[in-house]
Amino acid sequence: MSPLWIAVHLPLLPLEAFRPNWLDEAPAVVFERERVTALSAPARALGVQEGMRRGGVQLLAPQALLQERDPLREQGLLEQTALALLQYTPQVTLAPDACVLLDVSASLRLFGGMRALCRKIGVTIARLGVSATLSSGVTATGAWMLARYGNVRTLRSGSLQRRLDRLPVILLSAAQAHLEWLHGLGCRQLGQLRRLPRPGLQRRCGRALLDMLDRAYGDLPELHEWVVAPPVFKARVELPDRIEHTDILAAYAQGLLVQLAGWLAARQLSIKQLHLWLEHERGRQAVAPTELRIALSVPAWQEDHLHTLVKEKLARSSLPAPAIALGLAAEELQAMQAASELLFPEPGGSPEDHQRLLELLVARLGADKVRQAVPRADHRPEIANRWCSVMQPATTLPAPLVTDPARLPPRPLWLLEEPLPLRMQQHKPFYRTPLEFTSPPERIEAGWWEGRPLTRDYFTARDARHAYYWIFRQWRGGEASDEEPQWFLHGLFG
Repeated sequence: MSPLWIAVHLPLLPLEAFRPNWLDEAPAVVFERERVTALSAPARALGVQEGMRRGGVQLLAPQALLQERDPLREQGLLEQTALALLQYTPQVTLAPDACVLLDVSASLRLFGGMRALCRKIGVTIARLGVSATLSSGVTATGAWMLARYGNVRTLRSGSLQRRLDRLPVILLSAAQAHLEWLHGLGCRQLGQLRRLPRPGLQRRCGRALLDMLDRAYGDLPELHEWVVAPPVFKARVELPDRIEHTDILAAYAQGLLVQLAGWLAARQLSIKQLHLWLEHERGRQAVAPTELRIALSVPAWQEDHLHTLVKEKLARSSLPAPAIALGLAAEELQAMQAASELLFPEPGGSPEDHQRLLELLVARLGADKVRQAVPRADHRPEIANRWCSVMQPATTLPAPLVTDPARLPPRPLWLLEEPLPLRMQQHKPFYRTPLEFTSPPERIEAGWWEGRPLTRDYFTARDARHAYYWIFRQWRGGEASDEEPQWFLHGLFG
């Protein structure tokens, strides 16, 4: 299998380490050594440029948000990006100049080809709130250089070499100290650099320049240090402002969830419960963090589904104070189950679709509002089942009576909350019209172990308009009693 790499370059990392790109279009500027090193598009529209001093920026854009460059913050965002991209391949490595490299040779077909995979990676990057250029090539160094130049995608060695030949030599970090000499020779592109005599070039510029050039063109093997997912997942993001609106919090939570999706894929785990917490103002008027836990009925690892649940949970939550930070932790993990695809899709959706719908309803309405009927080991219809939360694990539910459903008499679709007494007319039970029996009796005897014995004979009956009912004859004191039995309506057939 020939190698194939995707390089993800984050050109605005110094700026987006402070403010994600989907936030409001306010002018923002990042300084390094009192000069502009990164700026937003609104700041550029006001006349701010790279290399400008602080005084000039304040004169042109007095309302701009000014920040000092923070390398630790940038490194953290770069590592978060690499963690999120682990959902596409386990072979991810960091590269200089704010780049992440992915070896996708083994996973390209899984995600539908290069174009589809780059589209998915672009969506993941956007949810992290960073801008990126994506390039591909058969060498990691070649893809890295193409990504720093723009969005260029190549799949074969020949096309990569032709693209690299036209790149400026300034992209080689080892050539930075020799640019003036190289330009004096008329050598401005990598193709021209390769045509220079190698012995003289090595004596003048050193071996590092030739090694980097050879790695880019595939003439020298490459060694990488792969990104390893941490043993536990716990992520936190500081918010740029005091935020009260849950829709903005949901957008920040999505950035944490794409990291979680990458971590789950790398560790081959699925999650049963999410722990989300919101930190509030500290100090004299400190407020305890708002903690939210989201339980799932079945383990999941899909980022879109998890974000839907988090968004609904946040929409139903009220904040005691504005949030200044957001955190996410993974709880109750288990091994990821391999996906099983059917040859023909199931009508009405798969069991996984059904579970995702239930989890969405629970997140939107609350666990106490979404229930399921659970059978009980009792033949009395009114207590033959009870209502439990759909989130209750199946292992804690009571075992029903083991009865073959095919051997049971018909049961009505609708059971009355309380049996309705019926009067007799012409020796027949009467409900709107006299009722005709359409089935033999079904005897139910129960309750004797509770000191309340019950003896009933159930029938299916039909009225004059051909509506079907479920009625029973109840013996007071047992069948041998002298008292007349009483008739009741208990259910309606559809």
